[in-house]
Amino acid sequence: MKRIFKKFLLIGIAAAMFTACGDSDENDNENGGANGAVSIANGVIKAPFSVSADKKVYFSTGNLQYQASTNTWRFAEHQYDVIGSSNAKISSTYDGWIDWLSWGTSGWDSGANVYQPYVVSKDDADFYPGGSFSNSLTGSYANADWGVFNKISNGGNKAGQWRTLTTDEWQYLLSGRPNARILVAHGSVDYKNGLILLPDGWDSPSGFSLNISEPYYGTNYIANRFSLEDWAIMESHGAVFLPASGYREGNYSKSSSESGNYWSSTAHGKSYAYQLDFDKGSKDPKHTTHRSYGIQVRLVQDVK
Repeated sequence: MKRIFKKFLLIGIAAAMFTACGDSDENDNENGGANGAVSIANGVIKAPFSVSADKKVYFSTGNLQYQASTNTWRFAEHQYDVIGSSNAKISSTYDGWIDWLSWGTSGWDSGANVYQPYVVSKDDADFYPGGSFSNSLTGSYANADWGVFNKISNGGNKAGQWRTLTTDEWQYLLSGRPNARILVAHGSVDYKNGLILLPDGWDSPSGFSLNISEPYYGTNYIANRFSLEDWAIMESHGAVFLPASGYREGNYSKSSSESGNYWSSTAHGKSYAYQLDFDKGSKDPKHTTHRSYGIQVRLVQDVK
């Protein structure tokens, strides 16, 4: 009886935790669904996140994954899913899934020496869209963005529906939007560490808030730890989770339960592109890493 009461108490609290505000369509109103719930369909969590003063996006329901043997793109089944060291098996015939991708490897022939997601190179100059280090995955080279060029099988299955955030958008999301300081926190889901992002309209009820006083996560840290059941409620009200995973360098994979790395669409210098980088003690939306490295991708849709 106590367990049943606790379950319904959690649902009642979580229903009050989020007010997801967004543009209306036939399934959603400005304040989300009943009790603050949001629509989740076709890979879209329909809770708006501001990425500039005049632009909002919806996040996908999981990190991007790729299967070379069938040339299939999909979103992970859950936001907290990561593949880890199996990313080292990357090849044109591999029938498993990878989720660490080198920069600009959408499969579109952008003029770069390497543009297929299953090709490995340690030379950052191989990843120049149009053959120039100054080109980002935008404008004339937008098709080099995984979400622009590809059909995502469980994300609407049409090309042109998704995109990758620019580095300025990552920065605005984490520190520029109104109340950004209380909408981002380290945390864990089922003991998997990562970064929790809350939508613009989130309003903390009395007695509940994310702990933002310490930039830390881990199994020994009590704050911001969610069971699978609790996270399902959080997600249904618009919360986004970016799991830590690690990275690939050539065929070498480095799994990590503390380091998260997510591409932006913005180039930087001759060897690098910008990424969102976080670990247990920091988060940096304008960090740079080698274009040849394989790291994670979380796609978004523009709110129209």
